[in-house]
Amino acid sequence: MAAQLLDGKIMSAELEKALKAKVEALKERGITPGLTVILVGDDPASQTYVGNKEKACIRLGIHSETLRMPESTEQSALEAAIEKANADPSVHGILVQLPLPKHLNSDHALSLILPEKDVDGFHDINIGRLTRGEDCVVACTPKGALYMLQKAGIEIAGKEAVVIGRSNIVGKPMALLLLQENATVTVCHSRTKDLAEHTRRADILVAAIGRPKFVTADMVKEGAVVIDVGINRVDGKLCGDVDFDAVKEKAAYITPVPGGVGKMTIAMLMDNTVAAAEKAADKA
Repeated sequence: MAAQLLDGKIMSAELEKALKAKVEALKERGITPGLTVILVGDDPASQTYVGNKEKACIRLGIHSETLRMPESTEQSALEAAIEKANADPSVHGILVQLPLPKHLNSDHALSLILPEKDVDGFHDINIGRLTRGEDCVVACTPKGALYMLQKAGIEIAGKEAVVIGRSNIVGKPMALLLLQENATVTVCHSRTKDLAEHTRRADILVAAIGRPKFVTADMVKEGAVVIDVGINRVDGKLCGDVDFDAVKEKAAYITPVPGGVGKMTIAMLMDNTVAAAEKAADKA
């Protein structure tokens, strides 16, 4: 029996409805949520992501400004743009689109964003709060993946969860979120020995390594929940880190690529931006 699809299109559309109502409520209080995106260079994938973020802002009534800076932008100019957005009370969320050109120091740039405006959840303070289980802005992709599990009513507490990948953007925060939900979590990576031995134990398997169709059916436990975070392009077509066609025959639930976690990533960025605007409004 084929797996049940965890459909990011449907889930993100439902979330956007709720967020639109929150935006309208904020506007009645005289506040329009504002998101500033800083895009340096002409990376095609980044251009696409930023375009999708702009469209989501338009749908929800969020004011969106994209600062498009040339590839040759110097660190000082990037940092000045961040500081300007920090100082602007109409800007509730700031996002520096990654990856930045190699000559720029992304870690230092991200550290300059005010933690309360860090809607990507990458600031050291937000990451630190996440490790302590405190209220914080959570990185959009792992937050979206967790939302999908919860929305589908999938039990997490007491389950064996395996995360493949240890990036600061997805793997590590995903493991922390699952741990907070009382899963028993294993993090696997490029140095893990006998990877399939770990993945076959997983009740919940999260693949976030950026290798197309890397997770095959023989690596998956019968009836597992499979969350595919990968976005890869092979022969002009998008695919995930999971061999979807084979694994869907073995898993109980699976996310598609495209139309899965990627959709939730944008929705969670909107959610973080609206939440930041609400907190700013309550402080005013």
